[in-house]
Amino acid sequence: MREVLLPRSVANANKVVNRVQRIYAPFVPPFAVVVHKGRRSGREYRTPVAAYRFGDRIYIGLPYGRDSDWVRNLTAAGRGGVERLGRAHRITAPRVLTADDAASAEDLPAPVRYMARYVNVLAADID
Repeated sequence: MREVLLPRSVANANKVVNRVQRIYAPFVPPFAVVVHKGRRSGREYRTPVAAYRFGDRIYIGLPYGRDSDWVRNLTAAGRGGVERLGRAHRITAPRVLTADDAASAEDLPAPVRYMARYVNVLAADID
């Protein structure tokens, strides 16, 4: 299992692409926009991601690893928001699942266990 699928240089280049993705991501599956506050600044940020909902949970693959700013912001705050399919939802209890976590969790959907073989996965409860 690889902790990080894509190098940080790709993440930095994607910041330009993210400006465009923020326009359509809240409406076009499997994309979504994660809304989170900066750990130090308190500023609100909007990050486009690929998100999958199963029941009352949402799962987001982490191709840049768990050290991405938005992941650290969400886990530090313990809550945030997600805009998906034109609807806004609050999310709570965000946590990063590794391949070992996913393999031992029987309640995870099969696609999430498969995704976790290659990248860490952020799981959060939808309020």
